[in-house]
Amino acid sequence: MKKVLLALLLIGGGANVYAQKYITRTGKVSFFSSTPMENISAVNNEAGSVLDSKTGDVVFQIAIKSFKFEKALMEEHFNENYMESDKFPKSDFKGKIADISKVNFAKDGKYDVTAAGKLTMHGVTKDVSIPGTVTIKGSQAILNAKFKVKPQDYKIKIPSMVESKIAKEIEITVNSILDKK
Repeated sequence: MKKVLLALLLIGGGANVYAQKYITRTGKVSFFSSTPMENISAVNNEAGSVLDSKTGDVVFQIAIKSFKFEKALMEEHFNENYMESDKFPKSDFKGKIADISKVNFAKDGKYDVTAAGKLTMHGVTKDVSIPGTVTIKGSQAILNAKFKVKPQDYKIKIPSMVESKIAKEIEITVNSILDKK
């Protein structure tokens, strides 16, 4: 009985050593809106993210007020009028990277992946599928993705007075370096 218990502990302990989490609190998420009237961009360098290399589970969480704009007035309008960041302070993605076993976390390399999950923004949650890459470099996993969202899908109201200045689809870019923990 002692040998069976010892074997189970060793197997269980070994599984925990193999299952590595990659974490950051300084991930970069940006967005870009392009129209003939105006281009608008903002960057958030405070995205928290966790990737479980064993299961492929991935989570991103962003404080909306952490987006920084070139012009202070744009930032104010974004937070107060569009994203209502006092009412909806965070946005998050919770999902899973498909075929995570194709990513060799023990060897430097770049791997094409797709993450499927739920994106919550402005109090609305939608199923999304996001293509991207995982690049392994030493003890880091670098996550990159580019995808588009429609503000109307997340009940973000754009006043008619400025709708010609805001794109119907906003391009979101993720460039985050996660450290092995």
